[in-house]
Amino acid sequence: MTSPSGDTGIRPFRLDIPQSALDDLHDRLDRTRWPDQLPGTGWAYGVPVDYLRDLVHHWRHRYDWRAAEARLNEWPQFTTTIDGQNVHFAHLRSPEPDATALILTHGWPGSIVEFLDVAGPLADPAAHGGDPADAFHVVVPSIPGFGLSGPTTEPGWEAGRVADAWAELMTRLGYERFGVQGGDWGAAISRELGRAHPERVIGVHLNLLPGAQQLTEPTPQELEALAPEERQEALRSWRSWQEWFREGSGYAAAQSTKPQTLAYALTDSPVGQLAWIVEKFREWTDSEELPEEAVDRDRLLTNVMLYWLTGTAGSSARIYYERAHTAGRAAAPQEPSTVPTALALFPKEIQIPLRHRAERTENLVRWTRFGRGGHFAAMEEPDLLVGDVRAFFRQLREKG
Repeated sequence: MTSPSGDTGIRPFRLDIPQSALDDLHDRLDRTRWPDQLPGTGWAYGVPVDYLRDLVHHWRHRYDWRAAEARLNEWPQFTTTIDGQNVHFAHLRSPEPDATALILTHGWPGSIVEFLDVAGPLADPAAHGGDPADAFHVVVPSIPGFGLSGPTTEPGWEAGRVADAWAELMTRLGYERFGVQGGDWGAAISRELGRAHPERVIGVHLNLLPGAQQLTEPTPQELEALAPEERQEALRSWRSWQEWFREGSGYAAAQSTKPQTLAYALTDSPVGQLAWIVEKFREWTDSEELPEEAVDRDRLLTNVMLYWLTGTAGSSARIYYERAHTAGRAAAPQEPSTVPTALALFPKEIQIPLRHRAERTENLVRWTRFGRGGHFAAMEEPDLLVGDVRAFFRQLREKG
């Protein structure tokens, strides 16, 4: 899967944002035109003005992009052209020669920033108090259309096409066999990698499982076939889905139908881009009131900066449009995956999967429930996620 010119080269990359782009951001923040808000409504109508004013003040006067840029540049980074698209990725080779290759895939509204606290411990466990036998050669790509892999230049970049691009990326890096891990869109892409390339994928580790929730009210017959505890879980899954569909799905509807129209506002207004993303960090994390209870405020802003500085609000949203309008492999009925699969369940995840439904499509060998954490597991609970990834692939090694 080469570029039209046949270019398969891998080019070193270093993040170096021009100061003019930062000056422009600061100017826009200083000139923000703020909306009104109904008194006493809190977060019910969306992100509150008082909260966002405070966060924007921090962004303008305290947040240090250059420090965040230096942190990202600690990773060896590269670009390559796959299927006509520029693909950016970090590649952390482990000091352990027998390490397993592992590709980590983010989602929306995330980025490679999600993995800043997990990539190092996975690549070099000995340096982080772990067992060297659990080491990985870690590859962290930006999804086409997102951040440093964006924007896309043609339609069709749905999860299946990204999965094929990742397989080609791992070939170029010299990894014939590898593991995959992801949540959100990263979960959809990782699942499809296992389905489409089972001879190459050692194991699939997910912290979200699309399609395994209860989408309709379970009938008495369905409930009767389940164990008592599974009946309650099925009802909870259905109620959770109904609540999300009624109150939380507006972003998906907009991005699935008219992403270009949305792009004008988010590409022109940094505060608009911030609000669009921070709402989801508040709703989807294991926090009581504010997103920074779960994710560091500066880390959240670094994630937003990758969208803002690259102007990829619109192109990242297109993956929703492609899913809704393209007969992609990942959306079509599939035979059960043959690749060993693990699911790490965090309590504030936006979808509640049911094991009996998951087993219809996945070769489940590990099902782990945690007592804390949410949708952005790698950012919220990096130690828990790292531990579960290590345990899963250790389990596969021991099984032979």
